[in-house]
Amino acid sequence: MEEVLAAVGPRLKHIRHQRDCTLAALSEKTGISVSTLSRLESGQRKPSLELLLPIAHAHQVPLDELVGAPPVGDPRVRLKPVRHGELTVVPLTQQPGGLQAYKMVIPPRRAEPDPRTHEGYEWLYVLNGKLRLVLAEHDIVLKAGEVAEFDTRLPHWFGSTGDEPVEILSLFGPQGERMHVRASPRGK
Repeated sequence: MEEVLAAVGPRLKHIRHQRDCTLAALSEKTGISVSTLSRLESGQRKPSLELLLPIAHAHQVPLDELVGAPPVGDPRVRLKPVRHGELTVVPLTQQPGGLQAYKMVIPPRRAEPDPRTHEGYEWLYVLNGKLRLVLAEHDIVLKAGEVAEFDTRLPHWFGSTGDEPVEILSLFGPQGERMHVRASPRGK
C-alpha cells in the first residue's frame, strides 16, 4: 500500500508535465493550493480522494490512471464443459454446496424415460429446442422460454423430444433449496 501511495506523486507530476500544465494553472482549475499540489507531487502529502478527484477531472483522466491501478483482467468466464455420455453439462457455479447452476445440452435421443428420484429441488428453463419432462404421472413437452420446477424426490426424467438437441438452464438445490423468482421489486 505504501508503494502504491508513494508512486502517486511522481505520476501526478508526469501527467501534469505531459499536458504542459503549471502548478499555478492546475491550482486554478482544481481549487487546490499550489503548495498542496507541490507537496502531493513530491510525496510530502498523502493523496486523498478529495484531492485526486479534482485533479483527475482537470486532466481528464480516469482516477485509476492517477493511482496506477492494475489493469482489469480479462472479464471472460472460461467455462469447462463436462461430458456425461452424450450429455454435455457446463457448470455455471464454482463454489460447492448450495444452489448450483448448469447449462445442459441434451442430444436427440429416442430412449425410453427412466425416472429417478433423489434429494433436492430443480428449476429448468428451456433455452433452445424442446424438452420432454416426465414427472410422476405427468409427461409434458416444454418449448424455448418455458420453465418447470419440481421436487426431485418425485420420480423424474428429462431429455430431448428426439427430434433435435435441447439446451436448458438448470438451477439445482441439493438440499431442497427453492429458487425465488420476483417479477417486481418489493413494495410495489
